[in-house]
Amino acid sequence: MKYIYEINDKQKAFKNLLLDIQSYFSNNTNTIHKARNELKIINFNHTDTIVKSFKVPNIFRRIYYTYFRDSKAKKSYNYSVKIGKFTPEPIGYIEFFEDNFLADSYFIAKKFDYDFTIREPLLDDAFEDKETVFKEFAKFTHALHEKQILHKDYSPGNILIKKENGSYMFKIVDINRMEFRELSMDDRLKNFSMLWAKDRDLEIIIKEYAKIAGLHEEDAIKRALYFSQKLKDFKNMKKRLKGKPVVD
Repeated sequence: MKYIYEINDKQKAFKNLLLDIQSYFSNNTNTIHKARNELKIINFNHTDTIVKSFKVPNIFRRIYYTYFRDSKAKKSYNYSVKIGKFTPEPIGYIEFFEDNFLADSYFIAKKFDYDFTIREPLLDDAFEDKETVFKEFAKFTHALHEKQILHKDYSPGNILIKKENGSYMFKIVDINRMEFRELSMDDRLKNFSMLWAKDRDLEIIIKEYAKIAGLHEEDAIKRALYFSQKLKDFKNMKKRLKGKPVVD
């Protein structure tokens, strides 16, 4: 089977894992997520890695990702290299082809040993040090935005947090949908709407963000709350149409 791959120059020790990833992946049972794509923890050379398997389910998508656009695995790797410290350390990606069309692909990174995601303090009113976490998250997001990085799926499960020496370290994952450009104030504030945050929690985050970014606090909070509610209304409308329960 034909394949194309790229490996991080700093991670050459993982080359055998990358080249034989189909075997390692199929023989490993440590799945941590499975939906359209599947994530597994695979230990190699005494190091835990996260391997994400991207499936291409039909011929149209196979043609699309073979000839017209980079695969999600390739984008995940390239974006991780591009934005550096904001993501877990990338190892490489590999694409496999059948009949000259993309069949499946994998992205591998070192496992980031996080303690929680931003989801936990957003859902738990009694979460320890909650306000500090939100303020540090605002600083992290501002750093992303200042580097002209817009994560198009900035949802709670994709924001990993580790407490270290009394402070908080953040990493973003699931990054194959990104934009790199100058961001307007609305671009920045709209990015927070995917958190599905309570108004009072979002106000804490935006107040800190506005202070760092030099934005008018009241206007920034008002715009952020508007974008947040607009997205909630849209998603709840879709749920009603499908007969599913809505979420406040």
